[in-house]
Amino acid sequence: MIRLYHCDAARSFRPLWMLEELGLPYELKMLPFPPRVFAKEYLGINPLGTIPFMVDGETRMTESSGICHYLGTKYGPSPLVVSVDEPAYGAFLNWMYFSDATLTFPQTLVLRYSQLEPEERRNPQVSGDYAKWFLGRLRAVEAAAAKSEFLCAERFTAADIANGYALRLAGNIGLAKDFGPNVAAYWARLQQRDGYKRAVAAEQKAGLEQNVAPRARP
Repeated sequence: MIRLYHCDAARSFRPLWMLEELGLPYELKMLPFPPRVFAKEYLGINPLGTIPFMVDGETRMTESSGICHYLGTKYGPSPLVVSVDEPAYGAFLNWMYFSDATLTFPQTLVLRYSQLEPEERRNPQVSGDYAKWFLGRLRAVEAAAAKSEFLCAERFTAADIANGYALRLAGNIGLAKDFGPNVAAYWARLQQRDGYKRAVAAEQKAGLEQNVAPRARP
């Protein structure tokens, strides 16, 4: 069975959401955040100490968007993955990479320098500058959401999961108030999906059962 190591509201939510959309059986292992500090035994499983970590037979993966692509391809065919012979294949791959390299990267610096560092090491200028970076890059999603209900292929795909997580994280670090109208409407649509709701419920249930408290929100 697929095993996914996950922290509350971390980018491992991407593969969790993907698993729920695909209806695959899985085991969810909750860890305190950051696990390399609060669950040091996890370093014996994933030497990077990062989240997510997915185990599927002999396969080991650490990249959240890559795991989504892997799941949809290996356990497909699925409309969640745009195939190579579809016109939107290039757009699909671009959005998948964009989700982490362009959107989540600046958010991690906002989170670190506004919440995670000790008080004396927090830096409002760094967090403010990278918040502006994130919101500037979000213009691509604002433009895409003005033209279509979803990002590519005229349907909900793993690209919406990957970028939808970045919108969830934005809400958790206080940036959702600055969403444009199209992004706000797009994010509201994503949250109405049954797969999203099941993923949130699974995260909460596993946290309670495994006695791993959720992270505080601002």
